[in-house]
Amino acid sequence: MSRKTLLRAGPLWQGGESPYGPIGQPGPVGGLALPAGFGGRVVARSGHKVAGLTWHAEPDGGACFPDGAGWIYVSNSGLSLVGGASALRLRSGGSIGDAYRILSGTELNRSGGATPWHSWLSCELGPRGRVFECDPYGTRAARPRLTMGRFKHQAAACDPERQVVYLTEGERDGCFYRFRPEDWGDLTEGTLEVLCASGAWEPVPSPAALLKGTRHQVRGARRFDGGDACHYAGGVCFFTTRGDGALWAYDARTSTLDRIAFGGVAGTVAITSAPSGDLYLARRGGRIDVVTPDRTVAPFLRLDGPAGAEPTGLAFTPDGDRLYFSARRGRTGSDTFEVTGPFRNA
Repeated sequence: MSRKTLLRAGPLWQGGESPYGPIGQPGPVGGLALPAGFGGRVVARSGHKVAGLTWHAEPDGGACFPDGAGWIYVSNSGLSLVGGASALRLRSGGSIGDAYRILSGTELNRSGGATPWHSWLSCELGPRGRVFECDPYGTRAARPRLTMGRFKHQAAACDPERQVVYLTEGERDGCFYRFRPEDWGDLTEGTLEVLCASGAWEPVPSPAALLKGTRHQVRGARRFDGGDACHYAGGVCFFTTRGDGALWAYDARTSTLDRIAFGGVAGTVAITSAPSGDLYLARRGGRIDVVTPDRTVAPFLRLDGPAGAEPTGLAFTPDGDRLYFSARRGRTGSDTFEVTGPFRNA
């Protein structure tokens, strides 16, 4: 299929007005510009102490988990050698009660994904990267899930309806995978499958092979230019490819794959959804867009300041009242933000 045909294929998303109105002027908090009625604060800063923990550099994938009346925000670190993941425990009013490591001794932990049973999948981007299942509550040790493959892992997204985990691969000729566990809720054993150009899923013979990469084991595997972010919502797994700036939608209900035909979504580096059904896309250059169920795309917030700011780790609290994300700003450091305001509930 030609590149021109791919650009025409798939659902068309149109630019339009945001349900929250226009973005205002940057405020005093990290150059954060928001619509009227919204506010933001920095809850953690790389290299600075938060609740006694020095917050990590290169924050990347993140997720929120319920914790009694409060919640926990988990964040990966994309550093070499000293990556891993950390967690912030927040009380019901939003104050920070604790901060702690949930994964150490790993590297290049770029993205990941939350599971329905409230664990965090932290993915290593190294050539033989692993997926680690971590406890956001800090009581159980993290465990590698080697049957999910040894490759340049980027993100993971759970599909509870089909009981599979989708996985992206950060190679220029990478693949799109799904892991089918023997028992849903236990990722110790299962089958790794790769999406083929035919549209079928085929098992990967040796997910943890030393000599032959997973992407080279199945003839006819479909190739993607640098798999990146991945998020499942409403029967569709959305994922991005960094090399060509594309956004893809795999409809698990019909087993069809489309490339989103709207230039405004190019450069998407993180994806999440709100309880309202709205989708949020983090864009290179420091912007987060909102996509409404009618496929209208509009800017939601903007980060002013040094060029090249990249929002990562988008995650809503379980009630949908707060949005967390980090912003990597190169030499000026990285901040982790909380945004509050009149988010739509339906």
